[in-house]
Amino acid sequence: MPSGLVALALGGFGIGLTEFLIAGLLPQVASSLAVSEAAAGWLISGYALSVAVGAIALTAATARLPRKHILVGLVALFVIGNLLSAVAPNYQVMLLGRIVAALCHGSFFGIGSLVARSLVAPEKKSRAVAVMFAGLTVANVLGVPFGALVGERWGWRASFWAVTAIGLLALAGIVALVPSWAGRVQPTAGAGAEPIPPTGLAQQLRAFRSWQVWLTLVATALGYGGMFGAFSYIAYTFTAVSGFAPEDVAWLLMVYGVGLVAGNLIGGRAADRDRDRALLLALFGLALTLALFGLLAESAGASVVLVFLMGVTGFASVPGLITRVTDFAHGAALAASANVSASNVGNALGAWLGGVAISAGLGYTAPLYVGAGIVLMSVAVMAVAAQRARSSPTADRVPAR
Repeated sequence: MPSGLVALALGGFGIGLTEFLIAGLLPQVASSLAVSEAAAGWLISGYALSVAVGAIALTAATARLPRKHILVGLVALFVIGNLLSAVAPNYQVMLLGRIVAALCHGSFFGIGSLVARSLVAPEKKSRAVAVMFAGLTVANVLGVPFGALVGERWGWRASFWAVTAIGLLALAGIVALVPSWAGRVQPTAGAGAEPIPPTGLAQQLRAFRSWQVWLTLVATALGYGGMFGAFSYIAYTFTAVSGFAPEDVAWLLMVYGVGLVAGNLIGGRAADRDRDRALLLALFGLALTLALFGLLAESAGASVVLVFLMGVTGFASVPGLITRVTDFAHGAALAASANVSASNVGNALGAWLGGVAISAGLGYTAPLYVGAGIVLMSVAVMAVAAQRARSSPTADRVPAR
């Protein structure tokens, strides 16, 4: 794997830390800036909304720029946002910093995935995407405890200074290690070479004429939605159903995070062998895991095993879904970023439906069953997409130009 992937993974790690560490810092931030817990919560929800908007808007606005230059600009934006958060004199500046940092999130992972796959031979593209996303999955493991630990020892601002430093390292790495042609041409010559992706906005919008692009985006939203719908309330499941103490939740979430790391790497390798089969297995495995978790949640031992498997199966589909949507979109960056937006829409939908189930008095295992049902819909959509791809491999593809 090329060294440029290390720089991309470091950027993903920093962006992931920014997203997750705030959860462990909210009490400190709320107290320091003299705002309510509800207002502090907007530092999380405002970030998520900004990710969904920024993924499409920034990718569209930078359609004709070289992709390495775009990544450099996005990481610079990330650094500025975290710097604003670190020095924020009040809540308004803090929220602005979170929004600015979030704007780069979707575009970085969308465009970065195209750059990552262009650095390797076509048969390794899903593994390359998995390496880039490894930074995000590691951040999921370390984000909350990192923020809590640094914040407890040196104050919450120190956490944002640390993430700013990581952003500067990623920026230097991308400048030094990512080649200028990355994302525009495939370095492997011959029959296996991939076409030069479209750059103009009008050309990229043509990608959305493909049913395969839409089916993959829907499968992404439903797959993420099912997992996140269950994950959003997992702490309540652990404490109210499985019998764990509140202080156990942190290490249980780390078990889940380790599963994310493993699933991401396994899924990338499996997708390079048989992508649609790997996606169907991963999504069905996630639905089965969530359903079993609901049935066995009263067992503490089973809960530990199943939350790990929830992480493995939940992220095993990510590299394949990204390479699938960009393959049918001929490498259009807008489609890659739309995939990130679809996942965030799914997250919001899943969390809402899980909350509705709890409010209806169905208990703290209900989000697990709701999540399993949502993921089964993703399996159905993915099965339709795979069948269409097998029966008519070129029917849903649109011309690259």
